[in-house]
Amino acid sequence: MHRIGFVVFPDFYLMGFAAVTAFELANLVLDEPAYEVTALSETGGMVPTSSGIRVETQPFGDAIFDTVMFGSGLETDVASPALSDFIKRSLKTSRRIAAPCTGAFILAAAGVLDGRRATTHWRFARDLQRRFPKVIVDEDQIFVVDGPIWTSAGMTATIDMALAMIEKDHGKDVSRTVARKLVVYHRRAGGQSQFSALLELEPKSDRIQKAIDYANANLRNPLSVEELADIASLSPRQFSRAFTAETGQSPAKAVEHLRVEAARLMLEQGRHSMDVIADEVGLSDRERMRRAFLRTLGQPPQAIRRFGRQSRLPAEQADRTQFRDA
Repeated sequence: MHRIGFVVFPDFYLMGFAAVTAFELANLVLDEPAYEVTALSETGGMVPTSSGIRVETQPFGDAIFDTVMFGSGLETDVASPALSDFIKRSLKTSRRIAAPCTGAFILAAAGVLDGRRATTHWRFARDLQRRFPKVIVDEDQIFVVDGPIWTSAGMTATIDMALAMIEKDHGKDVSRTVARKLVVYHRRAGGQSQFSALLELEPKSDRIQKAIDYANANLRNPLSVEELADIASLSPRQFSRAFTAETGQSPAKAVEHLRVEAARLMLEQGRHSMDVIADEVGLSDRERMRRAFLRTLGQPPQAIRRFGRQSRLPAEQADRTQFRDA
């Protein structure tokens, strides 16, 4: 039995319990009680979530857990001496401790992230680095594992982290099956970007938005500054200045991100060769695409294709089984 302690505090996000569902489904897949989850809090009793739903918890005690996960919430300053002491003790007695989203602040306040890599929700990453300069913050990662400490980005990234834990404990086949039951991608790599290229840009003017929409719909084009400036009805100089001021990126960098995102989706679908994909998104050839992927995602196209192939296998196998049984 793998015992998991899930630590919560007043006004924590209920979304964190998505990880608990992943472990629950792992029990069903394995057909045995492989995981047992206990909700914990400093004093025990009923603890309200940010949505008002209350959760019954047990107080911190002498119980030993294989994994201790800490909740997250909108506030980043919720650590107490008792909570910090529990974190330090858990690091010594547990195989791993984990914190999604703003839970990283709780670990950092206890000092256990000093000198370690960690991540959090992109909205809070700069604040985490500013308040805890000894932490090595990877602000654009889905999840990070540094020794026995796991941290993840916000919201649904807690599912990616839980799936990675299940894979480590019971293998890829179990993790893939759990992902399929959750109807989620199996599984986003820890190094995958938290951002969608289009959502990240968010320009303020219609002119710049029009140029971005044009670029996204015409990725096979060269998409030079002159071409995009013409769409925005600005001079190339005016366009470059306005684009960078509104999006925080140069036109060239933004176009590369759009190309990489389109290529990534095609790789995950697995319907085309590398050469065809590179040509379709305007990256010319495999080598240029590889360099763009490494700059943007920190991993080569082959890794994305491999993850996509692995995630499709359970669905394809299930479809074949359903066809045989029909």
